[in-house]
Amino acid sequence: MAIEAGVSSYKKNRIKMFIGACLVLAAWCTYDGYFNEKWKQEHTDADGNPKTYLVFNRRAPYFLVSGAVLLGVYLASIVGRKVVADEEKLIVDGKEINYDLIVSLDKTYFDSKGYFILTYETAQGSQTKKKISDIEYDNLTPILDHVVSKIS
Repeated sequence: MAIEAGVSSYKKNRIKMFIGACLVLAAWCTYDGYFNEKWKQEHTDADGNPKTYLVFNRRAPYFLVSGAVLLGVYLASIVGRKVVADEEKLIVDGKEINYDLIVSLDKTYFDSKGYFILTYETAQGSQTKKKISDIEYDNLTPILDHVVSKIS
C-alpha cells in the first residue's frame, strides 16, 4: 500500500492568487492607458506626448498577462508532483530513494515548522540532503510515520 502526498493546496492557491492579481492589474492598466480619457488627459503633456505613467499603463499589460500565462504553465507543471512512500522506497518528484540508503532523518522541526530533512546516499556514494516541507506537499504526516517505521 503506497501513501501519497500531492502538491499542497497552499502552494496551488498562492499561485492562483498571483495569476489573478496579474490579470486584475493588467485590466486596470489597460483601462487607464487606453479607455479612461480623463486619466489620459492628465498624463499627457501640452505637446500631446504621453508621460511616464501613461506609457507604463500602456505597456505593462503585455508583461502582466505574459507573467500570468507563465504562472499558469508553472501551475500546470507542478500539479503532478508528489511524494510516494511504498514498501520498498520513497519517491520524491520521480526520484527513488531506497529505505536502506537513508542515512538519517531529521524531524526536529516537523511539528513546529512543517518540514523534515532526509539524508541519503546516492548511487555514486555521496550523501545528499533533501528537505521535504508541508508548504510543498500535503499529507506528509503519514509519509513521515511510514518512513520512520521502515528505517527503524
